[in-house]
Amino acid sequence: MPSSFFSPRPIPEQERASTGIDGLDAVLGGGLPTHHLYLIEGNPGAGKTTMGLQFLRRGMELGEKGLYITLSETTSELLTVAQSHGWDLDGVEIFQLVTDEGLSLDSQQSVLHPSEVELGETTRGIMAATERVQPLRVVFDSLSEMRLLAQNPLRYRRQVLALKSYFATRQCTVLLLDDRSASQEDLQLHSIAHGVICLEQSVDQYGPERRRLRVIKMRGIPFRGGEHDFNLNTGGIAVFPRLVAAEHRGHFQPETVSSGTPGLDRLLGGGLVRGSNLLFSGPSGVGKTTTAIACVRAALMRGERVAYYLFDEGLNTLLVRSRALALDVEPFIEDGRLDLRTLDPAEVSPGEFANMVRTAVEHEARIVVIDSLNAYLQAMPGDKHLMLQMHELLTFLNQRGVVTLLILSQHGVLGDLRGDVDLSYLSDGILMFRFFEARGSLLKAVSVVKSRTSAHELTIREFRLGASGIEVGEALTDFEGVMTGVPSYRGKLALLSDGDLDDPGVEPRVAEVDPALERARGRKGQG
Repeated sequence: MPSSFFSPRPIPEQERASTGIDGLDAVLGGGLPTHHLYLIEGNPGAGKTTMGLQFLRRGMELGEKGLYITLSETTSELLTVAQSHGWDLDGVEIFQLVTDEGLSLDSQQSVLHPSEVELGETTRGIMAATERVQPLRVVFDSLSEMRLLAQNPLRYRRQVLALKSYFATRQCTVLLLDDRSASQEDLQLHSIAHGVICLEQSVDQYGPERRRLRVIKMRGIPFRGGEHDFNLNTGGIAVFPRLVAAEHRGHFQPETVSSGTPGLDRLLGGGLVRGSNLLFSGPSGVGKTTTAIACVRAALMRGERVAYYLFDEGLNTLLVRSRALALDVEPFIEDGRLDLRTLDPAEVSPGEFANMVRTAVEHEARIVVIDSLNAYLQAMPGDKHLMLQMHELLTFLNQRGVVTLLILSQHGVLGDLRGDVDLSYLSDGILMFRFFEARGSLLKAVSVVKSRTSAHELTIREFRLGASGIEVGEALTDFEGVMTGVPSYRGKLALLSDGDLDDPGVEPRVAEVDPALERARGRKGQG
């Protein structure tokens, strides 16, 4: 058997009709193959009419005539929908089959069954309008009316097949809109249509409805399967294709860049590594966001672009604190190098956020900060594949040579700290922040517990925020209770706060050391 039997044959190029929705065109690999009939199905309010209007408007922009055949909505209602999006439908022919004349008493008859007459009249009306307009794009709204007129599945199927054959001879690309009013899923339509696109919406316990789009079937072309988030807002439908990291491999020069704090660079084994992500983990108030701002400011001072996504804190609070710590980033927002966005996690879908990050990277963002993951993850408990989406996003960022900083707050301040989600396996590095007790004060410490990219220190260093920014002290020894979650310091090394005494004549305090503990340490060292 020749080896070519197993080799895939190239898919022939087909002429495409843009849907008018860039994200959907990307899912379809360029748009809908022309001169075919497609089914757009979804519950009322899913966005079918808006999609149909966008399809016709794109054709109008390309000089292609469009025909909107409506059985369920009036012309004035369609115009109202268009006006709500700021659209002008001049150039799109609207054919309304149900008119005031059709509803008058004079048009009623009782000799034949209404379906036998009205179905034929409907079909003839559609053909007459098509002959008159000579369109290349047609939207038929909706099939539920045709289903009611047909009365039985056989007549309904034959009528749809007849329309499909007729439009094919006219070289039309047709969208059939169906509101799924049938008691069961109509698989007959799926078999007849050249392609099927399903629009879905769901409502969680809090927040707006979630909208998803899925291409169930599309003959003759490869398409991106799975669910794709989309929004229906003023201006039409915006589709966010599912991110596939393998499609976005890039080439970059591996290098280590400074975090802006020498002590933190030493702790990390040189600094931040391009093409990796670093997780900041610790309790609330320990300084994770400020540390991220310091890293961001260092990148901005190098002339790089940064994208910062703020889910928890208010923008004004962040900017005021940054100025107080000599980490002012507001000038970089004004000149466009820092894209700092405050996001409401209840309003942003995972697909929309991934698309937002991808766009920032394509505009040369070299550092991406997500602050914090807690609000983002908690706002979407119904998205069971959210961790897979986060994996794709981080892989994409790593492949594009981006430094990604992830902030994850843990519950509590002292003791056994727990997080909402375990992202340790997704992280290339983990920078752990902790409060600790020493000399009657609550202080802060920082350490690196994991790094896939550099030989990091295994020490624990004191960490604090001051008027001059971030300070990282020398490596501290003689910690107790680190693994139990309540670290306390019993060493002799001077702490950063020892130099803050009001009386310059007072010597730094030195903690008393347990003699028994010292003897035990000496025996261990001799062994």
